[in-house]
Amino acid sequence: NLQIQTNVVDAALKCGSVRKLLFLGSSCIYPKFAPQPIPENSLLSGPLEPTNEWYAVAKIAGIKMCQAYRIQHGFDAISAMPTNLYGPQDNFHPENSHVLPALIRRFHEAKASNAAEVVVWGTGSPLREFLHVDDLADAVIFLMDHYSGLEHVNVGSGSEVTIKELAELVKEVVGFQGKLVWDSSKPDGTPRKLMDSSKIQEMGWKPKVPLKEGLVETYKWYVENVISAKK
Repeated sequence: NLQIQTNVVDAALKCGSVRKLLFLGSSCIYPKFAPQPIPENSLLSGPLEPTNEWYAVAKIAGIKMCQAYRIQHGFDAISAMPTNLYGPQDNFHPENSHVLPALIRRFHEAKASNAAEVVVWGTGSPLREFLHVDDLADAVIFLMDHYSGLEHVNVGSGSEVTIKELAELVKEVVGFQGKLVWDSSKPDGTPRKLMDSSKIQEMGWKPKVPLKEGLVETYKWYVENVISAKK
């Protein structure tokens, strides 16, 4: 990530024809125990989550590089930090996918095999925020048209759902009729991770895709593209 962003940002400045650049980061840039919802000024206010601090450090470096190029060279580089994303073309790999595509795959496989139950790690109590990829694309265009500042901008849906509620919703969308079992011996992870997206919303942007509608679309894409490709 460091190599990619350093080359891209520097090349954008040096070629002389790039009028504006937007750098995308991740919510993992914030401290593990940041206030909730997480405001932009929480950056560098405490220790990072140890399991992804390498990625977080790279993304923080990208924000700072954009700021430095704006200050030193007058280059119009801005940064946006999206929350957890989902949607068509997501990664549904059984070993390294994120929570939402992982749930879709597991419930689909259980449905296809007529399994009696699906076991999910933890208690289901942690709260998470999800943003449809089309909403992020819309926010990126909005920021390119309406924002030109030094500070990065959070981009989130502004709404939370417990992992339990999420799992129940995915179960409903997929049509799995079996039982949902929680393995409370497994870790829950961070209790809450909500972005404060008031800055971009005050500019006039708001997300459009409701979670259930987005899940229906994502599951449809998964069946038509991932499952069909295996046949």
